[in-house]
Amino acid sequence: MLDALGLDNLEETVYRQLVAAPSANLEELAEAADLDTYAVSAVLSALEGKGLVARASAGQDRYVASPPAVALGALLVQRQDELRRAQVEMTELAGLYRGSVARRDVADVVDVVHGTEAIAQRFAQLQYSAKKCIQALQKPQAAVVTREDADEAERAAIERGVRHDIVLERSVFDAPGIYETIDSGLEIGIELRVVPTVPLRAFIVDREIALIPLMNGEHNTVQDALLLHPSGLLDAIIALFDLIWTSAPKLVATPEGTVETAADRLEPLDTKVLSLLLAGLTDASIGAQLGLSLRTVQRRVRQMMDRAQVDTRLQLGYEAGRRGWL
Repeated sequence: MLDALGLDNLEETVYRQLVAAPSANLEELAEAADLDTYAVSAVLSALEGKGLVARASAGQDRYVASPPAVALGALLVQRQDELRRAQVEMTELAGLYRGSVARRDVADVVDVVHGTEAIAQRFAQLQYSAKKCIQALQKPQAAVVTREDADEAERAAIERGVRHDIVLERSVFDAPGIYETIDSGLEIGIELRVVPTVPLRAFIVDREIALIPLMNGEHNTVQDALLLHPSGLLDAIIALFDLIWTSAPKLVATPEGTVETAADRLEPLDTKVLSLLLAGLTDASIGAQLGLSLRTVQRRVRQMMDRAQVDTRLQLGYEAGRRGWL
């Protein structure tokens, strides 16, 4: 777990051995780590250079570990300084990039990504850079990343608070083992909906950039993809997603298994929030009644407004009646 501080596996193994012992010599460390003395000697030299070990005063052939709070703390501060400098550089580069985007012509708003490895790399970069939401239209076959890589990236994004909204084409369910994948996605907070057909594959990040994998019909694989920057074309892809998402039935996990619910059906808690809102209660009063924070009430109301595609709470009341939400 110390690789984030610049230690490789062997260095961490030897350092942990020394931390757990008053002192040790080369042979003792080699035996404990199941390594030859030449390898341990090289590791000890690297650890000395990083200030993690020192020679014991009792003899030059014995080593002791530096206090972790001091030695690792210094490495941590160093890495934090490096990250801060990298963040400043990233901000400057982002400013330059925004300036260049503003000067792009029609041909520059689309980048073509060639090759499965390049597509998988771009997909991972987008997933890990997401700050607010990830929205996707998913068709069967031709995945650009392995399931394990996708699961890891999804969990990391969800832990950062990134919302995942994914529409599945119904034929996705023909794949073996898909129900286990769907159940695990629902468990970690991904919202899934299903429609008979999806017109294209799309992966939208923060509604600011999108990756569109292109299917090779002859070989049934994805070899190229389009990376869409802010433009009218990206706006059209986002509008297409919103249109499909609004009318798609939601997948929910029940004791009997994964089932579909009506697209316009509200969750029970949202129904209570909406009922109290239309009864004239303030957000604070609704929170007190339902045991929710003010921020949670406002977030759920905002989500219902987005779902109803309205801008005001008055319009939300009208749409709620029209859609039969209450």
